[in-house]
Amino acid sequence: MNIVWMSWKDREHPRAGGAEVVAEELAARLVAAGHTVTLLTSGFPGAAPTASRRGVAIIRTGGRFTTYFTTWRYFRQHRAELAADLVIDECNTMPYFAAWYAQVPTALFFHMLCRQIWFYEFPSVLAQLGYLAEPVYLRLLKRRQLTITVSQSTKADLLRHGFRAADIRVIAEGTHVKPVPSLGRQFSRPTVLSHGSVRPMKRTLDQVKAFEIAKSTIPTLQLVISGDLSGRYGQRLRRYVAASPYAPDIQLLGRTTDAEKIQLMRQCHAIAVTSVKEGWGLIVTEAASQGCPAVVYNVDGLRDAVRGGQTGLIVQRNTPAGLAAALIELLSDEARYAALRRAAWDWSHELTFDQAYADFVAALRSKKLLT
Repeated sequence: MNIVWMSWKDREHPRAGGAEVVAEELAARLVAAGHTVTLLTSGFPGAAPTASRRGVAIIRTGGRFTTYFTTWRYFRQHRAELAADLVIDECNTMPYFAAWYAQVPTALFFHMLCRQIWFYEFPSVLAQLGYLAEPVYLRLLKRRQLTITVSQSTKADLLRHGFRAADIRVIAEGTHVKPVPSLGRQFSRPTVLSHGSVRPMKRTLDQVKAFEIAKSTIPTLQLVISGDLSGRYGQRLRRYVAASPYAPDIQLLGRTTDAEKIQLMRQCHAIAVTSVKEGWGLIVTEAASQGCPAVVYNVDGLRDAVRGGQTGLIVQRNTPAGLAAALIELLSDEARYAALRRAAWDWSHELTFDQAYADFVAALRSKKLLT
């Protein structure tokens, strides 16, 4: 079958994250199974208009906000060439409304709904427009079409907006990071890892403030921050850390490679994740696979990626003080810590992209969209 996948970012996009990893892994497996997959996505500075990754043809048109129009125009102009049998409309902040014009079967793919995130990532006026627009376009989308998501939290969100349970399929989340063969030694000092995008919706500053609070109880505690610090929020974080009385115990590494990330996860004692919302906390699963349990805010996606009190801790209050209390709880009881660490590592073995792909194919076949 010829499959067209629409998403505003591809894996090479500077702002690519977990959602793009998932999309690439699923699309590459579709290609390996004999299907043709074309990804229609947005451009970015320095990007080639066309590319290929793992057998997936990538066509980039427009930018962050114009891609929805340019993708529609490209699809219309190249309909015969694309010869699409199925369109996957990945809604990452905004959908492409492919069901309105594709003239072939479509499936929606949500990682999460983004209503709260608008106020963290966009200027006030635009944020208000996005906040008001989401329930409107969701009502327009809730026609009887297959809707795929990666967590029970997002499914519950969709149900609240009127989607039918019979049309929603939840697939497993996966990770391309292979679990470490055995749990090894960590840093000699208790170390908290912060990894990922350093931007407002990730609330990285909360992690630094929590570290400062926890430091009074665990004097040897240190914090490692791995992520691109070039943006406005990253520069704000730099200034805050520079002024912190505990600055010598905070490492700002900037962007790290996958190999460096994995090494950090093996050596750090815990990862802190404080996003406003996630589809699934992929970074939590990756860290667990390397023996690094998580302490997370109690929000959609993160509460799915952690089994509270079993594979990590979900904070009682989504504040730096609440996060600090959970970090102290995790790191102060060696026997309990060891049990949580092993349980997180054990669970990570079940969360594979092979399982995610099997679920994805089963979802498409349940509606006779894939042969």
